[in-house]
Amino acid sequence: MAIKLEIQNLKQVFNRQEVLHGLNFTVNDGEFLSILGPSGCGKTTILRILIGLLSPTSGHIIKDGNDITSFPASKRGMGIVFQNYALFQNMTVLGNVEYALKFNKESKSRSRIIAKEIIEHVGLTEHIHKKPWKLSGGQQQRVAIARTLACKPEIILFDEPMSALDAATRLSLRDEIKRIQRQFRTTMIYITHDQEEAFALSDRIMVMDNGTIQQLDTPEFIVSNPANGYIREFVIDNLRLKINSLVKYVQPEMAR
Repeated sequence: MAIKLEIQNLKQVFNRQEVLHGLNFTVNDGEFLSILGPSGCGKTTILRILIGLLSPTSGHIIKDGNDITSFPASKRGMGIVFQNYALFQNMTVLGNVEYALKFNKESKSRSRIIAKEIIEHVGLTEHIHKKPWKLSGGQQQRVAIARTLACKPEIILFDEPMSALDAATRLSLRDEIKRIQRQFRTTMIYITHDQEEAFALSDRIMVMDNGTIQQLDTPEFIVSNPANGYIREFVIDNLRLKINSLVKYVQPEMAR
């Protein structure tokens, strides 16, 4: 499998405190990689560096064999979906999706056609003329995803996109994101603190703690071969607690 993104010795220092400690990892083309960790572990800092919102103290970002560390965000071929949707409340669904396309010379003349096609792909055609405040949280996040997809990024970054949504909406949107990944064959990097979410979505998971990578592997391998006590406690024990808290309710139903 081809490597899409390679991170080499990435370090970040804030106020003399090193928050990323020389990270090295790769992301494969078309892969869904989750970066999993508690608040303050450095995962959002990685995302900001990758998208170009923050310059690293040192290290390199290699995309398709080219060093893009100093590239502006607009030249990186990446898109981002934020936790808070970041939609224009005075624009319709169509207006929000079409907006970004108007700044691209290649897509400007076809911006409305492209926007309508993407809106259809994410199942929002019936809401196309509504303003964001008339939509549910899950629908607003779909608009944000559609807006990102419209620009045809090679890599999509997700910054905890489901943390503000209810459980039923999260499950639905989870399926939607996987469907979109398969359909568009886009490389996706997903920031989350939720173990269950990471395991449900990911091809591989990078588990972080205090600015270091504790383990990077497939969900199956992490469960069967945890790298250390932190992985066993933060990942496996937490997953087991979630399962055990629900299984007592599910088993009687299954026995009927």
